[in-house]
Amino acid sequence: MNTAQNILKDLIGELRNVARTETIVGAPFSAGEYTLVPISRVALGVGAGGGSGETDKKVSAGEGGGGGGGVRVVPVALVAVRGGDLTIHLLGRGAAVSHTIEKVPEVLEKGFEKLLETWASRKEKAESSKASEG
Repeated sequence: MNTAQNILKDLIGELRNVARTETIVGAPFSAGEYTLVPISRVALGVGAGGGSGETDKKVSAGEGGGGGGGVRVVPVALVAVRGGDLTIHLLGRGAAVSHTIEKVPEVLEKGFEKLLETWASRKEKAESSKASEG
């Protein structure tokens, strides 16, 4: 096997380790009452080349080779499991705008609830502080 073939064989072996199933379907993790599983798209690219020179009066014979490659991992979805319910949330360009818009009221509602709780807590602390001073 020549130098370029060896380089390409080693490179593909390393890239294969990176692009295993666990990279595409990520490890589940918990977020509150949900279990989330990330889903990613994996793209691989490789290239290699080699050559050898002939002996001549000024240059001795030699071999050379080189290679390169890359892996791109892009998260594309989250699978959310809660109890017996399973939903898929697309991420990035593939995500439906309508899905995002549907979630806005829910997010705003939760935000306002948290804000109101904070204000109520501050008001209670101020009232109890005034009562203990008086």
